[in-house]
Amino acid sequence: MRKKLLALMTVGLLATVTITACDDSDQSSDTSSGSDSSGASSGKARVGVIMPDTKSSQRWSTDDPKFLKAAFDAANVPVEIQNAQGDRANFVKIGTDMLNGGVKVLIIANLDADSGKAVIDLAKEKKIPVIDYDRLTLNGGADYYVSFDNEAVGRYQAYGLISCLSEKKVKNPIIAELNGSSTDNNSALFKDGYDGQLDVKYDSAEYTKGPDQFVPDWDSEEAGKIFEQMLAQQPKIGGVLAANDGLGNAVIQVLRKKGLSGKVPVTGQDATLQGLQNLLTGEQCVTIYKKVQREAEAAAGLAVKLFKGDKPTTPGQIKDPESGGYVPFVSLEPVQIDKFKVKDVVADGFVTKKQLCTGKYAKLCNTYGVGVAPSASADTDDK
Repeated sequence: MRKKLLALMTVGLLATVTITACDDSDQSSDTSSGSDSSGASSGKARVGVIMPDTKSSQRWSTDDPKFLKAAFDAANVPVEIQNAQGDRANFVKIGTDMLNGGVKVLIIANLDADSGKAVIDLAKEKKIPVIDYDRLTLNGGADYYVSFDNEAVGRYQAYGLISCLSEKKVKNPIIAELNGSSTDNNSALFKDGYDGQLDVKYDSAEYTKGPDQFVPDWDSEEAGKIFEQMLAQQPKIGGVLAANDGLGNAVIQVLRKKGLSGKVPVTGQDATLQGLQNLLTGEQCVTIYKKVQREAEAAAGLAVKLFKGDKPTTPGQIKDPESGGYVPFVSLEPVQIDKFKVKDVVADGFVTKKQLCTGKYAKLCNTYGVGVAPSASADTDDK
């Protein structure tokens, strides 16, 4: 498979796009530490980072690059951060160029297992350590893995949805599920987490299981089309478990057209600006805040030690369900956010009040205390 993917690199590749730290306006520059403005590697010893895309979540284009670059800058370790723009062959090309061009440590957030493994296999040949970032590369054999407790993410989404349905006094709701990409191992973990809670409701006949579908490549436009079909198939859908804020917003746009916005609880994940605003309007009932800065700093901490020739240790390990092997694992806790806790995300500095509280959202920010002291549970795995 790796040879097949490497062969694809010579045909029809997108230009490599380089992404770096972003300011509060969420704009990114076109240069990165360790590479020139075209994205070609400089040959300088550095850490390489490959982000997956810029469409599935704002985090890959703004948040993670910003926090990763800040962490490496603080350690005075050069870093090159590039984004594959959702193109698997381009992902392999970027990884190959980095590994052939002086990178001493590689951090990857894969697009799928095959392209991720292709890069890891080449790194192993060159004895260059690889850190799986946020997404585990199944059967890849990365040296380290840094992510959140992804089943907990799914559980907290289910808790939020159940709470919203109870608050709205919805009886025997039909629940639709819009899962993430089937090529992302995290999607399966999220689903394990929320199905574990929702199945209890189905088994007790409190809820009815409705349409359930994975969304290719986390594509929000495709999610909207899928949900329209779901609603045509089952017009009485009473709640939607959407795996992230982008998919949730796609659902909300369809519900708006049908006059159902705010009446059908919708979940999300990532605490994106749009997701937080949808919480304030009551169109989304929960998001999951994953403190990306902590994730970036944990991955950078491992990479810095590896860059300097040290062998870091981790507090735990995770079993790869395909290979059966164990990967040293740094696990972080997610936080459930509802409309009353939007202020906690702002207080944490993940988004600014200026970004969030524009136009019609200004009054809602005042209503829900955005800009005042965070709640006591801001640093817990609140349910």
